[in-house]
Amino acid sequence: MQENTGNEQIMQVAVILAGGSGRRFGSPEPKQFMPLRAKTVLEYSVDAFELHPRIDEIAVVVHPDYMDKVEEMVRVNHWQKVKRILQGGAERYESTLSAIRSYTDKPSCNMIFHDAARPFVSARIISDVVAALQDHEAVDVAIPVTDTILQTDASKSYIQNVPDRNALMASQTPQAFSYSVISEAYRRALESGPLHATDDCGIVLRFMPEIPIFIVSGDVDNFKVTYPSDLDRMNQYIDK
Repeated sequence: MQENTGNEQIMQVAVILAGGSGRRFGSPEPKQFMPLRAKTVLEYSVDAFELHPRIDEIAVVVHPDYMDKVEEMVRVNHWQKVKRILQGGAERYESTLSAIRSYTDKPSCNMIFHDAARPFVSARIISDVVAALQDHEAVDVAIPVTDTILQTDASKSYIQNVPDRNALMASQTPQAFSYSVISEAYRRALESGPLHATDDCGIVLRFMPEIPIFIVSGDVDNFKVTYPSDLDRMNQYIDK
């Protein structure tokens, strides 16, 4: 559903980041292609945005070795909103850049970046993110931290600080931005030198500190597949 801003219609573009190689997961295939009952992790993630009425278009960013696989998924699942299958890079930020560069033809769109490895993002979260984009140019999703967080020294052997967890939150995805903000933030970042970013909000915070980043409440069920044991947790979630 395109949002009206005066006479301008703003397209809501969901970008599913599925370019990871799965090195930490320890599987021959990346974690986003692992099965959860009848579907893969990636299919659950795309379905969440495909079925949401406020999402206009979907782009899937994937490792080049799996582009044909995703094209087949689009055909089998009859996804109507998946308009672009883009080649991802070796690092996460390169996949974000691939999407930004692909949408230079739609400079007034909103870009809603979501990790493919978070298959249970809720319709409520997506709705809240799209709604927040009407008033904010940068939006994150986060939940309160419940564990005590330790800041260590470089060796990770000694505690240097114990931050007040009341001021800490755990970031999730989607992370969403007006196209003008995310493209300009990455332009400035690339001009500054080599990048080692793992978080798009972090890029905006560092290189466009004048842009406030609004926080939408996440959900504990919007968790990420990181290790093989997470698949058991996800199967239990499906069976609830």
